[in-house]
Amino acid sequence: MSWFLPFPLLSAALLALWLLLNQSLSAGHVILGSVLAVLGSWAMAALRPDKPRIRRPFAALRLLGLVLFDILRSNIAVGRIIVRTREPGANAGFMTIPLDMRSRHGLAVLSIIITSTPGTIWVSYDAAKGTLLLHVLDLVDETVWIETIKYRYERLLMEIFE
Repeated sequence: MSWFLPFPLLSAALLALWLLLNQSLSAGHVILGSVLAVLGSWAMAALRPDKPRIRRPFAALRLLGLVLFDILRSNIAVGRIIVRTREPGANAGFMTIPLDMRSRHGLAVLSIIITSTPGTIWVSYDAAKGTLLLHVLDLVDETVWIETIKYRYERLLMEIFE
């Protein structure tokens, strides 16, 4: 069965997304969505990605809770900055954060976390130096951001993937 559907969770997610976007459970949409899901699974198999090894699933759940809380808190903070600040971008800036993590999967998840948090953008990662270039909307204290990325996210991601 794995030759026909190499990534079953991806196929299920693609089918569910297709049905949600079309807002229909008609036979035609289910068949077309299923065909697209299988083709998407085959396309992913052709790319031959390394399968991630999640070593501590409970750490992943803890990370999910932290990220959801931080996204909510950051939405409120960015809203306050937009409403109260007279000079947009007064405290915005770039900063470099040294990372110890080398896992491709962990770095990918960290980039998703940072970019999905309002007010922060993952700009680039230098693999040779192990440094991350980050843009922050409200850059008041760099040490707070370094501690947040390194001790709040990177530590948990290293537990999960390394």
